[in-house]
Amino acid sequence: MGDSGWQGRLGPAVTIAPGARVDRFEIFFDLVFVFSFFIITRATAANIDGRQLLHALLVLAVLWWCWVVHTVVATRVRIGEGFVPVLMVAGMAALFSFALALPQAFMDHRSEAGPVVVAVSYVVIRAVHLTLFLHIVRDNPVERRQLLRYAPELGLSTVLLLVAALLPAQIPNTEMAALVRDALWVTVVLLQYGTGLLARTWGWEVTSAEHWTERYDLILIIALGESVISVGVGSNLLGQAPTWPGVTAAVLGIVFTAALWWVHYDLIGPAARIALHATLGPRRVLMARDAYAYLYLPMIAGIILFALGAEGIVHDVAEPGVPVTEPAHSPDVPMLFGGVMLYLVGNMLFQLRTLHTVSWLRVGTLVVLAVGIPVAMPLPGLAALGLLTAICVGLVTAEVVLMSEARHALRALVFAERTAHEAHEAAYRARWHGQPPGTT
Repeated sequence: MGDSGWQGRLGPAVTIAPGARVDRFEIFFDLVFVFSFFIITRATAANIDGRQLLHALLVLAVLWWCWVVHTVVATRVRIGEGFVPVLMVAGMAALFSFALALPQAFMDHRSEAGPVVVAVSYVVIRAVHLTLFLHIVRDNPVERRQLLRYAPELGLSTVLLLVAALLPAQIPNTEMAALVRDALWVTVVLLQYGTGLLARTWGWEVTSAEHWTERYDLILIIALGESVISVGVGSNLLGQAPTWPGVTAAVLGIVFTAALWWVHYDLIGPAARIALHATLGPRRVLMARDAYAYLYLPMIAGIILFALGAEGIVHDVAEPGVPVTEPAHSPDVPMLFGGVMLYLVGNMLFQLRTLHTVSWLRVGTLVVLAVGIPVAMPLPGLAALGLLTAICVGLVTAEVVLMSEARHALRALVFAERTAHEAHEAAYRARWHGQPPGTT
């Protein structure tokens, strides 16, 4: 682009440097995803059944694909620099509209408003990303041709979502209309993720491994934080006087969520970051795609699932007049334990893809969780939540004890890396004391 006009006044797009970190505007953009995760959880909690859970997973998968495309663009250009934030605000508005309409996307096949808003918002989000990517590759004919290979996915997914919004209203049979809409959404998800697998390294480039890993680690923390918000708000803890059972259940929810944070961020996440740094070229792109773009999705789906289960249990425990010995409702315990199992499976696959190792302690934990479901079903809700917390804390405690040497070796490596990086930055900035920038 030239230097005149609004783009020139705002400044040019800035490319990502090899050592770049996440900028503040990217975190600001993530706030809309916080809202999206919250909406998915709230819409599902309103009427939990098998089909509702399927719908939640479908909209989460489409939302996550938008996130993946966004991160691919963000590996090439600074989202918070130059004229780019202007376009990204438009994308944020579209994403916010997308999230607002999600509860109505599958609610009533006779109403087109919600599904149409979802489809149109999706088109705007993808158009913003496409515009930025075209700007990035404008001087590279090879990359422009690679970008065109994604055109079928973009075009077909957009058309399918529009058809899913408009066609069911024309089908008089309610059940058939619902099946058609579900099938179209499933096709969109298969098309998106199948294209990502077939495309391999087309148009992908991970210039900064630090930026890529930090980007995904932050969104996972956001998802964990949203689960805490969902339990607190959705269980109506804020709308009633605190009770000892309610406070105890809330504390247990915080403890097992913190344990799941530890499961990833204590050892696996930092080690995977170093593994991605150590991998170059197409192998780095494939690792970034498989481990982060794809395998983070089951972890986030697991977080939403166990948040729904925890919310239901905490709501019953904290409800005035409900005996503390009342067994948990049947869907809550399977969702609670099953969500944690899905999170652990996703994290184990992530570990296998990045580090090429398997933790048999975690395999054993999965077995214990599976056995724990029928054990916890007849228990009071508080006891079921306590059992899950004990299993999660037990896993963390065992890993701290049994993997002590590996943890210390990793921390020594990370400390040496940070020390070298900070020494380099200090040496660079030392010149400012003698000759500040801009002086002669």
